[in-house]
Amino acid sequence: MALPDPLTRLIEELVRLPGIGPKGAQRLAFHLLKTPREYTDRLIEALRDVKERVTYCSVCNNITDVDPCAFCNSDARDAHIICVVEEPQMVSSIEKTREFKGLYHVLMGALSPLQGIGPDELKIKGLLARINAGVNEVILATNPNVEGEATAIYLARLLKPLGVKVTRIAMGVPVGSDLEYADEVTMHKSLEGRREV
Repeated sequence: MALPDPLTRLIEELVRLPGIGPKGAQRLAFHLLKTPREYTDRLIEALRDVKERVTYCSVCNNITDVDPCAFCNSDARDAHIICVVEEPQMVSSIEKTREFKGLYHVLMGALSPLQGIGPDELKIKGLLARINAGVNEVILATNPNVEGEATAIYLARLLKPLGVKVTRIAMGVPVGSDLEYADEVTMHKSLEGRREV
């Protein structure tokens, strides 16, 4: 069945979104076709607002609609501790815990020589400038994969000579899971990061 050109174009654009395959894109396109015009107008307006108003913080690189962001502007945050993450969405994950009261620094990626991502492609210079402004501890909260580990090791070697305490988030078996399903790397990290009870 030949689809009208506008619908085909919408499907082609939706397929470009991460996690959306051809069938999912087609389902979304037909859903949007069936929904009332007010809904699609709100969706279009929300997309336009994101592109026009959301930017990156000039201090920490987190997403924001004011610059500097709410974290960097807050007097309630501890400016002596910086948590380094790979991407802006990781800030939300940490904030959900309501435990961390310091500031953030978003690298905008992780080291990946195979993909051509080296230290110069990451936001490391800004982190170094911030450390010279009185930071006592840097928490490395990069992903527990090859790229995240390489990034954490690189940053630790870069930061330790500056006299700042460098820590790494704990990793291991998630709460509510079974040990029999944990892979050897996860078990290794769990044993390595054990603590006294």
